[in-house]
Amino acid sequence: MNEVAIIKTTAGEMVIEFWTEVAPQTVENFKKLARQGFYNGTAFHRIVKGFMIQGGDPLTKDATMAGRWGTGGPGYQIKAEFNDKAHVRGVISMARSQHPDSAGSQFFICLGDAKFLDRQYTAFGRLLKGDDVLGKIGDTPVTQSNGGEMSKPNARVGVESVTIAAAESV
Repeated sequence: MNEVAIIKTTAGEMVIEFWTEVAPQTVENFKKLARQGFYNGTAFHRIVKGFMIQGGDPLTKDATMAGRWGTGGPGYQIKAEFNDKAHVRGVISMARSQHPDSAGSQFFICLGDAKFLDRQYTAFGRLLKGDDVLGKIGDTPVTQSNGGEMSKPNARVGVESVTIAAAESV
């Protein structure tokens, strides 16, 4: 049975199909975290116009932790599963630090072509529904982040829930 992720945000719903054939461990990790409610109440804390929106940091549940947003995770890291899937609009991929095997819970969804990320980040699915929602989130006004990047949303873009459902049901 094929499963999808339904990401319910304050801007609307997005439905993601998984690429289990190229990133089986990554997909299982994302599903496990979603089923545990790990992503519920988080936010898209990094939005880079024309590039991507990033979420999945548990620290974003707490506004007092805003200075550390982007550094949180599930307490473990998973091995990279680099593959030949192109990073184009609607593709979901794992965020990580400099080390290839440093992904945990943070993910990003591409707003446009980002082929320079191909085979360096684990792409594990793509948007089936909700391109308008992706666009709306991508158009969120941003200000300078602590690191100097123009990527910090002026208003919170919340992730209300991430649920795993049978593909046939959406």
